[in-house]
Parts: sequence; structure tokens; C-alpha cells
Amino acid sequence: MKFMAIFGTRPEAIKIIPVIKKLRELGYQVIICVTAQQREMLDQSLDFFEIIPDYDLNIMVGCQDLFHVTIRVLEELKNILQEEKPYVVLVQGDTSTAFTASLAAFYLQIPIAHIEAGLRTHNKYNPFPEEKNRHLIGVLADYHFAPTELAKDNLAKEGIPESHIWVTGNTVIDTLLDVINRQSSAVKQEELGMYFKEKWKLILTDDSQKRILVTGHRRESFGEDFRNICLALKEIAKKNPDTTIIYPVHLNPNVQKPVYKILGSDLANRIDSTVPKNIFLLEPLKYDHFVYLMSKSYIIMTDSGGIQEEAPSLHKPVLVMRDTTERSEGIDANTLRLVGMKKDMIASAAQQLLDSKDVYGEMSGAINPYGDGKAAGRIVDVLTKNLMSGRNIEK
Repeated sequence: MKFMAIFGTRPEAIKIIPVIKKLRELGYQVIICVTAQQREMLDQSLDFFEIIPDYDLNIMVGCQDLFHVTIRVLEELKNILQEEKPYVVLVQGDTSTAFTASLAAFYLQIPIAHIEAGLRTHNKYNPFPEEKNRHLIGVLADYHFAPTELAKDNLAKEGIPESHIWVTGNTVIDTLLDVINRQSSAVKQEELGMYFKEKWKLILTDDSQKRILVTGHRRESFGEDFRNICLALKEIAKKNPDTTIIYPVHLNPNVQKPVYKILGSDLANRIDSTVPKNIFLLEPLKYDHFVYLMSKSYIIMTDSGGIQEEAPSLHKPVLVMRDTTERSEGIDANTLRLVGMKKDMIASAAQQLLDSKDVYGEMSGAINPYGDGKAAGRIVDVLTKNLMSGRNIEK
């Protein structure tokens, strides 16, 4: 009884690998197929987790669009799925790889297990295309592994039988806690020195500095919204010389161009003299390095989904630079604050956390609603019990 895990980006890898490892520990065969929708950032994760794919579609091209990703993945998977004949296809989240892999499995009548199912903003274009990708995977999937009760309720309202939905927590917490347990602060500081050059000791060890870690990459933010984010960061840095802003910049040209144009610096050459010296732009970090920086940060500002789930486990307040979030449990739990994409709103929210110990304490002390680090075990229990009983779920 063979499983196939199909994924294409770093976030998918981080969240699906705990399930792969748990299945393999129990002696099940798991075929790994990567699309490389993100090439370099995916490879970082594969290397770190010591995962060697059985199939690598290597679809990434410069300036790729959704049509390219969908067509290439669908065409390539047909022969692979027909050759391998997996009992279940595992997909994670809401990428175009996950949706297209689900569609390919459906065409060949192979059951689909959807990890991290049921997240919704109820706005089809925000996040785009992820909101509809996740919904359409839900229409096709047979096993729905929801991270929270709210996600389960979303699925039930859409007509998914409750007998096909399991609340498991989020597998990203499994990975996060595993990485933290394996980390050595001294080693990570030394390794991260190559990113910060002569400044690294000050940035990583001076506790008088408050560190703000930033990420941003969402498609719906391209253009004016990214400009607003960058201008807000510039304002925060100017007003708070005792605060260091660390921004590993996504490789997408739609992100790199405005970030480097407005913040205008790198570690070797400060292009724009008006950019505060407490802003550091980095290349994308390895996952373990990024986790270490999260643990050393005071605030995290992001439009990423996974970070909204991870940071609360490290007791770090998260400012979500988006107009919507499919992770509203964090808003309700006060681990996240939705601050939109206007410069003044972003800067004001960050300033409040920097100035008010009470506000900061309320957010940093809130309980993470996304799990306890045991999600992968729960998912594998469901899958293997169905297989051991000689049945598989069919809609």
C-alpha cells in the first residue's frame, strides 16, 4: 500500500515532511514527487531535511505564471501516477502544485488526502490564487485534515461529511518544535554570521536591540501595496534607532524590485543614504536559520501563512500585512493582528508593540491555537487505520 506525496514549494515541504517521515517510520512506502514550483527555496528544505525526491519535475522558469504551473504539473503527473499507482496522494495547503496534483489524482480516481484543509477568507481573490486552490482541493479530496475546529466547520458548511474530516493541529508546529530541539544557539549565531558580516554579533547578541523580522511575498501585494510595506519599514526604522529590522527578501522579481528600490541597501553597499542603517536586507534563509531568527526577534511582520502559525509557539507577536487572513483563529486568540497594507496602519501597529509593554505582553503571552506538535501522528493514524481495515474513503 503505497503513498505519494506531491509538493513544490518550501512551505509545503516544511509541512508535509513530518507526515512522510512518520509513515516511513511505520514501514510504509512513500513516493516523493516535487514539482519545484519554487526551485532554490524548495531545495534548501530538501537538503536540510535530507529528503531525496523520487521524481523532480523541475518546472520552474523565469516569470512563470499560473497557466504554466498548472499545465506542466498536470501533464507531467499523468504518467507518473499511472506508473506508480499510489493508494493515496498526499497534498498540502493551497499552492497551484497542490491543486493541480489533486486534479490529476482525481482524473485517475486515486484518493486524495488534504493536509491543512478548511482554511478560508471567503474572498476568492484574496489570497490569490490560494483561496480558491484550497477550496477546489476540498471539493476533490477524500481525507480532510483540518488544523482547527474552525477549519472543520468551514468544510462542514461546504457539504463535506464530518466523517471525512479530522482536526489534527497543524504539522508546521511539528517541524518547528523538532528544529528548535535540535538547535544550538552558538552554532546558529556562527552560521548566521555569513549573512550579517561584521555586524552579526551586534544584531544577534545585543539584547538592547529589539529585532523585527520581516517577510513578504504574496501575489496580491505586488505593486503599490509592497511599496507601502517598504515605506512603513523605513519609517519604523527611522523612529526607532534601537530596533533592528531584518528582512530576508523573497527571490520573486516583483518583490525584489520594490524592496531594493525603496530600502535601497544590501550588506556590502548602502545605495541610498536616506535608508536607516538599522535595516538589513538578506537573501532567503535556510529554514533552521530562519527559525533561529524568529526565536531572537521581538516582533514578526509578515504576509506569510505559515509564520502566522509558527511564531505564536515562540511567543512572538505577529503583525499580518494583509487585508484578509484565512487564519482567523490567531486573530481571535490575540496571537496575530491584521494591519492591512497601508503605510500608516502598519507603522502605527508596530510602534504600539514597541512602546507598550502591556500590549506586547498580551500578544506574546497568548496561547497558540494551531497545535501541539503531534499533528503528523494524528494524520498517519487516520490513514493507516483506514488502510489496515481494508477500506478507503470514497466520496
